[in-house]
Amino acid sequence: MKRKFEIFGFSIGWFAIIAQFFLMLENRQADIPETIIRFFSFFTILTNIIVALFLTISVFRFKKFPFNLFLAKGTLTAITAFIVIVGLVYQIVLRKIWEPTGLQYIVDELLHTIIPLFMLGYWFFNIRKEDLLLKPVFNWLIYPSIYLVFIIVRGNISGYYPYPFLNIKEIGYESVLLNITVIFTIAIVIMIALSIIGKFKFKNNPL
Repeated sequence: MKRKFEIFGFSIGWFAIIAQFFLMLENRQADIPETIIRFFSFFTILTNIIVALFLTISVFRFKKFPFNLFLAKGTLTAITAFIVIVGLVYQIVLRKIWEPTGLQYIVDELLHTIIPLFMLGYWFFNIRKEDLLLKPVFNWLIYPSIYLVFIIVRGNISGYYPYPFLNIKEIGYESVLLNITVIFTIAIVIMIALSIIGKFKFKNNPL
């Protein structure tokens, strides 16, 4: 059952990622190389790729380096926290600023709603006790840290920011810094919350 669940998860994940890639190429507002860079500049895309990789590695049981990094302690909880953040930010901040239609609507819902909810359910039923240790979970904060440095540096050079709340040219450094602080705070809160929920689950269901 777990394997079928994982196959379903990585199937919808890769479908949504690949479909979004071609949709972005089809509706590009820049040349192809720049469009590809912009595609991989979205935290949504990168996080969904990480989720899809995790599920793919789990299905095919890749255990050699570097695939085994996805099987390390805390990884499942950290990945789940990040994809939940993707869903929350979209629902609270981004959903109201545009109205996709057709295939774009389907892909958007998969990337921002279905896959986050899927991953949250997968996490709940498949966590191990070692996935709830906060130190290895917090180590994953290096991922959004590197991402934000890249976006800000590249944004200053190219003038392109994938999200309005990171657009220094439009809202200024202070507002961007505040938004980053809020996002990191939410990430830490979600990580701690997942750890507490997981420990409560094991306490009540030790087997």
